[in-house]
Amino acid sequence: ILVTPLDVIKTRLQAQGNPFNKGRCFVYNNGLMDHIRICENGDSKAWYKKPGHFKGTMDAFVKIIQGEGIKSLWSGLPPTLVMALPTTVIYFSCYDQLSEALKSRLGKEDERIPVLAGSLSRCIAVTVASPLELIRTRMQYRRVSYKQLYVCVSSKVATDGWVSLWRGWTSTILRDVPFSAMYWYNYERLKRTMCKEAGVHEPTFLIAFTSGTVSGSIAAAITLPFDVVKTHMQTELWESKTIKDPQRDGKSTWAVMRKVVAKNGITGLFAGMVPRLCRVAPACAIMISTYEYGKSLFSHVNEKINQVS
Repeated sequence: ILVTPLDVIKTRLQAQGNPFNKGRCFVYNNGLMDHIRICENGDSKAWYKKPGHFKGTMDAFVKIIQGEGIKSLWSGLPPTLVMALPTTVIYFSCYDQLSEALKSRLGKEDERIPVLAGSLSRCIAVTVASPLELIRTRMQYRRVSYKQLYVCVSSKVATDGWVSLWRGWTSTILRDVPFSAMYWYNYERLKRTMCKEAGVHEPTFLIAFTSGTVSGSIAAAITLPFDVVKTHMQTELWESKTIKDPQRDGKSTWAVMRKVVAKNGITGLFAGMVPRLCRVAPACAIMISTYEYGKSLFSHVNEKINQVS
């Protein structure tokens, strides 16, 4: 809720050099997962309405409010919250379980544990969430019954195979796995160091918040080029058959990256750096500190219950 306006601004800044056609879809990421949004198509649920021309973060902030109203800064929030629940549950549950399993094999202090656990848990979360995201997008794009949805998905699978439900998986993994690996490695290391200096065994809310902010900022800055590429890659599943793009096939992550560099230079791969850092840093901090606090709280509750019983 707090960082959604920065999601909107970041996507507008990245996409203004590669505007989306009316009626099409595109992907953006909020630090936790991908979300597919629909361009203007006469539906009130359309997310991307006006390409605009923005000089920077504050310029975009002011122009969006003036031209579209302040509510536009929270576009796409409801479906974001709906998809956040299963994705976050899978992501954090897998990370904790994999961490415990690796500790028994590699030792508790092994620095490879957060890298391996973070990478594998993100792979699992992305793989599970991708088909759900595409199905939800189809339901947003046009009101359909579950029977019609089943027919639509079945025909798509029959035409392009099951792999079509995971389109964009590779570029998502290329961005999210390094992000998760760097994030968890830096987070666990900073948390351990700060706990040692503070003389505590468990991270306080402030320690978790600070560690999450720093580690999220580092990971976001390094993986930004792949986030830019994902913004430029227009997903064309579920769109009208009347819209044809002969270049859509075979447009790989690397091809899009080369195109961005050729058009805007190497700096084009780092478009939206400021709003991404401003968004991902607090998002990661709020996410991990709340999670650590909740985990500690329920752990103490369980201990009291066990003592009583």
